[in-house]
Amino acid sequence: MRALVTGGAGFIGSHIVDALLRRGDEVVVLDDLNTGFAQNVAAPARLVVGSVADEDVVREAVSGCEVVFHQAAHKAVLRSIERPLPTDTVNTHGTLTVLQAAADAGVRRVVHASSSSVYGGATRLPTPEDEAMMPRSPYAVSKLAAEHYCRVYSELHGLETVALRYFNVYGPRQRPDATYAAVIPLFVHALLAGRAPEVHGDGLQSRDFTYISDVVDANLAAAAAPSASSGNAYNIAGGRSWTLLDILRSLGELLGVDPRPVFLESRAGDVRHSRADASRAERDLGFVCRVDLDEGLGRTVEWLRALPPESG
Repeated sequence: MRALVTGGAGFIGSHIVDALLRRGDEVVVLDDLNTGFAQNVAAPARLVVGSVADEDVVREAVSGCEVVFHQAAHKAVLRSIERPLPTDTVNTHGTLTVLQAAADAGVRRVVHASSSSVYGGATRLPTPEDEAMMPRSPYAVSKLAAEHYCRVYSELHGLETVALRYFNVYGPRQRPDATYAAVIPLFVHALLAGRAPEVHGDGLQSRDFTYISDVVDANLAAAAAPSASSGNAYNIAGGRSWTLLDILRSLGELLGVDPRPVFLESRAGDVRHSRADASRAERDLGFVCRVDLDEGLGRTVEWLRALPPESG
């Protein structure tokens, strides 16, 4: 199979590329390298440097592909609040550009990276896919709009689409030195450096953390699932949640340190609690998460320990 992975030089996308190459697929990567790294793209994948919002570049990259794994996005909630227009250009317009090019090129299926942020502050925990959507940031709005475009292209153009709502993905290649770094690499980096980790709010907000290899497996399952899954969205998570203070305690045990966080103001756009009902993904895609939190944190710490000092 020939596949296109947009955002394939980034954290999640590069792991998908590796999995596709291991099974012998031909892989094209489209990435603008604003947050991704060319060294993340393993040979023999072909790297095309450009934006998913550039119609000509996308058409060239998608030519001859059977499946598109659409991972490219502006991912940070805070960045979307500070700069909503670039977020919308990549996440909404970029997704529409990918869908149109895929439909024109005869692509069989587009697997789209969505987000648990589309729910906002969900009233039901664990949260099923039919929960009312109340996005709380431009990022979340853009992800929900992209989901609707996927569904519409499935209904109007016969392009199979599956949207995956990721819940707090973590693991190797998620860097602590990114401008809007995620909480787990930031915590680990601070503890390794002997600094107090920063916690926004009281630390009792909870998240359903999902290890990167499980997200990769979900994408492969979504690409191969029966056509009845087309047009649907699925929660991708283990269905358990931990507070930020729980995460700090676990990391402290792994690193042999006593975490003493500094508490800062809560951040705009954050939700208090998230936890997925992932039963639909198990039913329709045959997918369940397999890596528990302790194992995933251990692998993540090993990778972050090996980073050179200038990386963060």
